[in-house]
Amino acid sequence: MSPASFALSPIVAGLWRITSWNLSVAERVRWIEQALELGIRSFDHADIYGDYQAEAAFGEALKAAPALRQRMQLVSKCGIRLRSAQRPYRINYYDTCATYVRAQVEQSLRNLHTEQLDLVLIHRPDYLMDAAGLADTFATLTREGKVAHWGVSNHSASQFALLQQHHPLVTNQLELSPLHMAALDNGTLDQAQQLGLRPMIWSPLGGGRLFTGDDEQAVRVRAEMTSIANRYGISLATLAFAWVLRHPSRPHPITGSGRIDGLREAVAALDVPLDAEDWYAIWTASKGHPVP
Repeated sequence: MSPASFALSPIVAGLWRITSWNLSVAERVRWIEQALELGIRSFDHADIYGDYQAEAAFGEALKAAPALRQRMQLVSKCGIRLRSAQRPYRINYYDTCATYVRAQVEQSLRNLHTEQLDLVLIHRPDYLMDAAGLADTFATLTREGKVAHWGVSNHSASQFALLQQHHPLVTNQLELSPLHMAALDNGTLDQAQQLGLRPMIWSPLGGGRLFTGDDEQAVRVRAEMTSIANRYGISLATLAFAWVLRHPSRPHPITGSGRIDGLREAVAALDVPLDAEDWYAIWTASKGHPVP
């Protein structure tokens, strides 16, 4: 499959918190089945999630119900060396050398009980990245059948362009929400449109701050969005996803919830025709001033 034809599901399920959901293996299997029934077929992981335990928790479900693997896309990330009891680094740091990327990809394959990852992202920009060398690693692991496609996460437009010059990338996973709008102005979403590559969006609900934050910005945004959500007859969460989806880069928002109702709220946003005035009303509430 060429990068141009690669497509994630419109909503992606994020597994960052799976180890805190306290689900049995059978319950994890059922959760995956319900996500698939909602049309969510892409599942977003990272090697470091859950103190390096999240992938294995998901993988236990795939081992128990191996037929599920053929119905889904597995996305993972690597490149962050995160301190933990098992990995007593002096500090957290980034590493995109060939041996580390290979080791983490192969560990993810074992954790997830699969022979190939559909998409692997470099989790954060590594200031010591050798772009040509990393591209060679990508090409080798692709040739070996271990990874189908590559992308990045949290990379600036110039960092994306540098690596893209050496190897085709399919996405940049970025933070975007009514409370965090930097991607609208820093060129990353412009670049996605320029290249025709749909971005993935993490934390579309502002890490929960949209619902519980008591700072001035969160209070302003919540008040404005509650009024708009009531008018559309939808939940605040559905409106937040609809706000992200309204962007012309055609982003793929990532959920973070273990609640099936949370996934339903995200999927419901696909049917919300949010108009430009309402989109900008949320922008204005977030910025605290009208458009220039």
